[in-house]
Amino acid sequence: MSGFDKIQSREAGLHKKLTARQMSMIAIGGAIGTGLFLGSKFAIGFAGPGVVVSYVIGGLIALLLMGCLAEMTVAHSTSGSFGAYAEHYVSPLAGFLVRYCYWSSIVLAVGTEVTAVAEYMKFWFPDVAAWIWIIGFSAVLVGVNAYSVKAFGSVEYWFSATKVFAIVAFILLAAGLLVGGRDAVPVAENLTGQGGFMPNGWSGVWVGVIISIFSYFSIEMIAVAAGEAEHPEQAVRQAFKATVARLVIFYLLSLSLIVMLVPWKTLVADGTTSPFVTVMQAVGIPYADSILNFIVIVAALSAMNSMLYISTRMLFSLSRAGDAPAGLGRIRRNGVPLNALAVSASGIAVATCVYVSDPGTAFPIMIALSMFGVLFTWSMIFLTHLFFRRRMARDKATLAFRMPGYPLSTLLGLGLILAVLITTWFIDIFHATLVFGAPFLLVLLAVYGVRRLRRGGAGNAGAQANRAG
Repeated sequence: MSGFDKIQSREAGLHKKLTARQMSMIAIGGAIGTGLFLGSKFAIGFAGPGVVVSYVIGGLIALLLMGCLAEMTVAHSTSGSFGAYAEHYVSPLAGFLVRYCYWSSIVLAVGTEVTAVAEYMKFWFPDVAAWIWIIGFSAVLVGVNAYSVKAFGSVEYWFSATKVFAIVAFILLAAGLLVGGRDAVPVAENLTGQGGFMPNGWSGVWVGVIISIFSYFSIEMIAVAAGEAEHPEQAVRQAFKATVARLVIFYLLSLSLIVMLVPWKTLVADGTTSPFVTVMQAVGIPYADSILNFIVIVAALSAMNSMLYISTRMLFSLSRAGDAPAGLGRIRRNGVPLNALAVSASGIAVATCVYVSDPGTAFPIMIALSMFGVLFTWSMIFLTHLFFRRRMARDKATLAFRMPGYPLSTLLGLGLILAVLITTWFIDIFHATLVFGAPFLLVLLAVYGVRRLRRGGAGNAGAQANRAG
């Protein structure tokens, strides 16, 4: 049995119930959430109408990442995914760090989604305490994930389908207002009239790229979900193609229409929630803002649902690798690692505490805390792909799917991600990214070192006992 076959066998037991259709929706479902519907408001605040350029750059990085990941996932499908790839192709330490950093970022990202839901619910119920919505919606989604992977796949499919339908409808409506509305929309004024197309210059656009990365975060979950797919190779190929097309349509087209229809300062004014809702309010279509507010709530719940699933599988993989308590690797008869799910829901508690202590800055704080794990994981995926290709070349292996433009495409993605990570240190709202992330990485290194010493000591003791016998 080869080294990677051993990794796959130790992660056996999960039910392969996800269809190719569900996998395609999961791929785009995780990437269309709070990052687009609420995070874009913060990106517009920095970049103005130039936010479109920010999301083009972020989208390029995301697509390069998907290419690398699709190539490795078609070769090896397992729930440990890029954590398992890093362990096998780089080093066991790399696998340990990737899994824990990714798990922590997903757990905290769950918190960003649920705090966003609390913000959205204020649109209808401004006097209801936010923690009520946080606990109520969280309980429902934890229950869905605890029931079975098939239930998760079904719920996520319909959540994602609702988002896709809503964004397409929004794009058609917004385009209709631009070309056929009764009153001419001052597009040129909206794009350039408040400080120009890039009111804060290229620096503002680059900060927008950081937020766009958070928006695209979770597209990599397709590789984790492949471990429970009925036909992983086919599902990954289909999901990759669908993600490429939908990212271009949903993100770039919708954001372009938003900044053309409404002045960017209006989109980020105090008291506004999602720019999508603001556009509907500005054009004055009856009940359209309420309908869209419902859609953005569905989007946040969908992303939260996916993140609970992914964080649970990553913690399960850590347990099966011996890097987390053994109890977290146990699977119930319905195929769900319930203990890992319970621990992975801890981000909800963190988000509740942050929201109660400072509701006004809860969302950007949760983004900043989550961003380190996102950027570290993405950089390691690019690095792992370089090691993967080197091994494949050495073994003269044939790949069923190839990343276009290798190695320049992989190196470009790695360089851009590292540049984004360094930039976070100089931006006030993202300063916490490295302040939190660097010590967290040092703690993980220390834990790994202690763990190796203990294993080495146990191994030496066993060897001495054998010799004595």
